[in-house]
Amino acid sequence: MSQSQRMSHAERTDLSDRRMLDAAIALIVERGTDKTTLKEVGERAGYSRGLAGYRFGSKAGLFETIVRDVGEQWLSDLKRVTAGKSGLAAIDAAVDEHCRFCLEAVEPVRAFYILWFESIGVQSPVKEVIATIAERRSRDIVSWLGAAGYRGATPPEAIAAQFNATVLGIVYHWLANPEDREGTRSLHEQLKNQMALYLADRSAEELS
Repeated sequence: MSQSQRMSHAERTDLSDRRMLDAAIALIVERGTDKTTLKEVGERAGYSRGLAGYRFGSKAGLFETIVRDVGEQWLSDLKRVTAGKSGLAAIDAAVDEHCRFCLEAVEPVRAFYILWFESIGVQSPVKEVIATIAERRSRDIVSWLGAAGYRGATPPEAIAAQFNATVLGIVYHWLANPEDREGTRSLHEQLKNQMALYLADRSAEELS
């Protein structure tokens, strides 16, 4: 009995979905979203022309699935590296993990952020998912500062807003200059230094 025959229907569905998501990510990175079609996604994944349309409904549905999939992976990794941490220690761990996520999971993260930037100004399910992710990032910063007893002059919400804005600036540099790995690492380090300056009026004991 072959491996495909031993797999359940649910397992085969999961496998085909995964292959189509991987194919879509590769096409987005290679050609951009406009030139990524459901037909080509199905064919590149090794299935029929119509399977991607049947599974995801539309390009918008496919792109929403990619954003959710990569976002969930990021959330899982973030929870792991920040577990038991607060304040500056949690922020530093999050920044380090974001840098690693960009430089090691290159294609999925590039596709994720391409979809992020292209959703600006367009009302779509992708934009709604991204807004939720951005809100979660802000809540995490505020929560980490609160857990560390932060009482500095800059409101936690303002620190979170600056953090998010800087991350997106770093991402734009990375998308535009994929070969500049050291530059991307350096920008992440600068973000950590920036956050440390915001929190400099609190003791190291309170922030770690």
